[in-house]
Amino acid sequence: MNPTTEVKEFEEKIIALDRVTRVVKGGRRFRFRATVVVGDGVSRVGVGVGKGGDVQASIAKAVAKAKRSMINVNLRETTIPHEIEVRFGGARVFMKPARPGTGVIAGGAVRSVVEAAGIRDLLTKSLGSSNKINNAYATALALSKLQALPVKEAAPVAEKVEKAAEAKPKTTAKKAPVKTAAKKETK
Repeated sequence: MNPTTEVKEFEEKIIALDRVTRVVKGGRRFRFRATVVVGDGVSRVGVGVGKGGDVQASIAKAVAKAKRSMINVNLRETTIPHEIEVRFGGARVFMKPARPGTGVIAGGAVRSVVEAAGIRDLLTKSLGSSNKINNAYATALALSKLQALPVKEAAPVAEKVEKAAEAKPKTTAKKAPVKTAAKKETK
């Protein structure tokens, strides 16, 4: 191994890199805004946004903010312990545990945050806003609110539905008698 090669503790992924403009008396001032997700691939993840005069400065600031905002994620094997839905600004993110081998069914910023956290099987849906920054923050907020559940409480939803169906006695609906107009007999 080359001594100048550095082993990184965290995986960094750029979600969005935008050029932002501020209009002043003399014209326009251009800066860059970077949105970065940082994770260890096991159970820690952070999201950060940084602005700077050039691309490298904005990325460095975003990485520093993401490392400061790291959260620990409660996992159950390769997925999350329970369903969760969170709102952040106009973004709404819904997450549902998946069986092993399903993979991460997510798009955009949600996928980046979830993969950096080390989640391998998950079903998600982004509702509301398509803003990458708000979706990334909503995903991080949802992951921070996950609670480690005992094995009994975290049974898959399908099993709960099956048990509930078995517990209920099957009833047959009785049809109401059809009313017919009776003819009056006159004598």
